[in-house]
Amino acid sequence: MLRSLVGSEMCIRDSYKGIIPEEYLNSIPEGRWSKNFDIPGWKTLVCIVDGKYIGTSSFCKSRFEQFPDCGEIISIYFLPEYMGKGYGKKLLETSILELKKLGFDDIFLWILDDNITAKNFYEHLGFLQTEDYLDDTIGGKKLREVRFIYNNGK
Repeated sequence: MLRSLVGSEMCIRDSYKGIIPEEYLNSIPEGRWSKNFDIPGWKTLVCIVDGKYIGTSSFCKSRFEQFPDCGEIISIYFLPEYMGKGYGKKLLETSILELKKLGFDDIFLWILDDNITAKNFYEHLGFLQTEDYLDDTIGGKKLREVRFIYNNGK
């Protein structure tokens, strides 16, 4: 039930419109990301407003061997009509707090380099872009992901 209510596919389509090819985004089957709720070691939070699931965040111990002692925020997605209302900030802050409770002082995430909205959001909330990157191909388009680290008051 929770999986179908979060609407991850809609959130992802909206977040990456104009960045990832539309044909690929439209081909994402309903429920594709619901398996993320069951991945061992991943923690997932949901944001609920008036009984409606409007957003989700997943995080875990770093999945990358070059960052073994770090916590990683894997994703934060919201239904489009709830973006820009402060819910993302609260969900991000809670994700950071939960990673700190798990013992991670160093926290990072990856952002598609072309996703200026996401980059601005995370920079505004204390993340700094690094020179680390991953080259990827999504829907036949070559894309670059850049790593952002949480400044953590350092």
